[in-house]
Amino acid sequence: MKKIAAIMVFVIAIVFVVGAAMAVPPGKTVKFNAGAMGTVTFSGSVHAKAGLKCSDCHTKIFPMKAPGTPGAAKFTMSDIRAGKYCGECHNGKKAFAPNGNCTKCHKM
Repeated sequence: MKKIAAIMVFVIAIVFVVGAAMAVPPGKTVKFNAGAMGTVTFSGSVHAKAGLKCSDCHTKIFPMKAPGTPGAAKFTMSDIRAGKYCGECHNGKKAFAPNGNCTKCHKM
């Protein structure tokens, strides 16, 4: 009986270790080159602290492609101001509006 209990404890421990190793790392950071406006760094940690999950945006708003790779979203500030991409939330109601808040995202 002790042998079976020991095996069960071992199996459960393995399940937890494998599960933790397969988890998506929270707080992924992605950088976008915004030309003369500098770099925009998307912080998954900041968005997670605001209560968002990756699936809130992926793949509904953004494809799961890194910037600059084939199939990646290509968007402009005009798109964002029109309520597309980041602008779906950053509209002044759900999250800060882009107008007048350039330095919240763009860093030189």
